[in-house]
Amino acid sequence: MLAKLIATCLCLCFLSIHPSHALNAAPDSVAREDNPSAASDNVPEKKKKDGDKKFFDFKVDKLTGAFFARLLLDLLTILVLVRFIYYRVYKNEEFFFTFLVFNLIIFLITYLLNKVDMSLGAAFGLFAVFSMLKYRTEGISAREMTYLFVVISIGLISAVSKGTVLELLLINSLILGFVYLLESDLLMKRELQQIILYEDITLIKPEKEEQLIADLQQRTGLKIHRVSVGNIDFLKDTALIKVYYYE
Repeated sequence: MLAKLIATCLCLCFLSIHPSHALNAAPDSVAREDNPSAASDNVPEKKKKDGDKKFFDFKVDKLTGAFFARLLLDLLTILVLVRFIYYRVYKNEEFFFTFLVFNLIIFLITYLLNKVDMSLGAAFGLFAVFSMLKYRTEGISAREMTYLFVVISIGLISAVSKGTVLELLLINSLILGFVYLLESDLLMKRELQQIILYEDITLIKPEKEEQLIADLQQRTGLKIHRVSVGNIDFLKDTALIKVYYYE
C-alpha cells in the first residue's frame, strides 16, 4: 500500500513539473498539423545539449545570497524547534539527526528543483513522498511523526516561498510560536503516562480505584489522577496498569 502511494505521488510530481503541458496539449497538436516542419524539430534533444553545456560550465549561478539567507533562516528555525521546544519537553536526543537531516534534504531538493523551472506542485509531490516515509526497524510515535511533518514543512516553505525575508521570518516564527503554545501548559495541562507492573491485583477492581490510585501515588510519588488496567496475570497475581499524571 505504501509503495502504491509513493508511486502515485511520484506520478503527480512528474505531471506537475510543467502543468501547462496538459492544458495546451490540444492546441499544440493542432499547431503541429498546421506546421509540419515544427514537428520535425528535435526540441528535447536541443534542450539536452544545452543542459549538458551548462553542467560543464564552471559557474555558480544558483547558490546566490538568497539561497544562503534562506538556508540560514531554515536551520535557525529548526534548531529552535528541535533544541528549545522538542528537547525541552521530551528530553530525547534520538531524533535530532533525523529532524535536521530531513529538513536539510527537503530544503535542498525543493530549492534546486524550483530553480530549474519546476512548479510548486512538484515540490508538494516530493513533500508528500518524504512525509510518508516510515522507519521499518523502529516505531515512531504520533508525536514524533507530527514533529517530522513540521520539520519537512519548514524546509519546504523556506525553499519555495516567494515572499520577502521578513515574511518568511514571520511565517517560521508563527509555526514555532504555535508549536510552543501547544506544548506549554497555557492551553491545557500536559498529561503524561507510564505503564507499571502491579502485583496487588486485589485493588484493580473498579470499586477500589481510589485505593489503587492512592497506593500508586505513595509508591511512585507521581500525582496520578486516573488509571487503566491492562493485561492481568492471575497465575503471578500481577497486572499491567497504565497511570496518567500531570507534571
